[in-house]
Amino acid sequence: MYDNTYNGEYTFSFFDVVKFKQKSLPVYENLDNRYSIDDCLPQRKAIESGKIGFWALTNGHYPGRRINPSLLSGVSSLGYFDVTSEQDWGIPYHRNEGIEICFQRTGTGNLTVDGSSHQLGPKSLTITRPWQLHSLGSPRLQPGCLYWLILDVGVRRPNQTWQLPDWCILSPEDQRNLIRMLRGNEAPVWNASSEVASIFGRLGKLISCTKPSEQISRIRIELNALLAGLLDMLYAENPTVDEDLMSRRRTVEQFFHELNEDTALLAYPWTLERMAKSCGMGRTAFTGYCHEIMNKSPLQVLNIVRLRYAADLLRTQPHKRIIDVALEVGFSSSQYFSQKFRQQFKTTPRDYRQRP
Repeated sequence: MYDNTYNGEYTFSFFDVVKFKQKSLPVYENLDNRYSIDDCLPQRKAIESGKIGFWALTNGHYPGRRINPSLLSGVSSLGYFDVTSEQDWGIPYHRNEGIEICFQRTGTGNLTVDGSSHQLGPKSLTITRPWQLHSLGSPRLQPGCLYWLILDVGVRRPNQTWQLPDWCILSPEDQRNLIRMLRGNEAPVWNASSEVASIFGRLGKLISCTKPSEQISRIRIELNALLAGLLDMLYAENPTVDEDLMSRRRTVEQFFHELNEDTALLAYPWTLERMAKSCGMGRTAFTGYCHEIMNKSPLQVLNIVRLRYAADLLRTQPHKRIIDVALEVGFSSSQYFSQKFRQQFKTTPRDYRQRP
């Protein structure tokens, strides 16, 4: 029923994931943290157990038939899967090193990006930015056929310039416009044009043939057509391009947004220097943007984020010791934590917890 070549010589087994983590994988550095790419564990398990049909090409880090990176540079993963029944798994929050463009050909789904949920239907096109946190399924995958392209544009630090692969034949102006529209708006879900839908269908046939390595020229042609079709689609939609999304100011906003979203980062021993470095800035510039955006110093903003999460922990985990709450959100002593908490909420942590 399904193409079983996934288990052949060109693919990785589920148990090879341990080896992946020992290799040099693409890594993104932000907030003084290093993020690796998605390990695709639920997907690998579903493939190996025959729960889904799966066809893909990979440059080595994702499931699928391996291809020579020099033949399709920048293509981290290109493929599609077919889900014929509701699954008992979904694709949890993860990051990809490149732009991920997905086409929901049939069926429905649910995409969550940075905490916001979006319902997908037939002909939905989704676009997530490099290293953007997202998940698919709520929490399970529904029946449907999904195509995707993960295209590495060389982003490993905030505000780095996006670079399309060398096989891209779009004119320099078209490349600039495409990158500008992709970077300059945050809409993750679009209606795919008929042209884009047809291109994904043709790519699927090339990927699932017996010897896709002999179809590289045709795959390149279709990938260029996809980029051109995506550009035409965006021109037709005429999205508002926010230059701030590509600015240093935006990098600072994303820094504190990430702290709010990934609370495990709060315990890190942040200093002004470390916060500024994580955004690729000097102390003076970073401090200036904090004052411009929030009218507070960086350390003041950091403490507010920490204290808000601490307040939530005090209410939701009533048996956790106050010192443990303080340490979890990044304070080194209960005395200093209590002092800052009182300044923020006009009461002590103990009294706050006991409020009705």
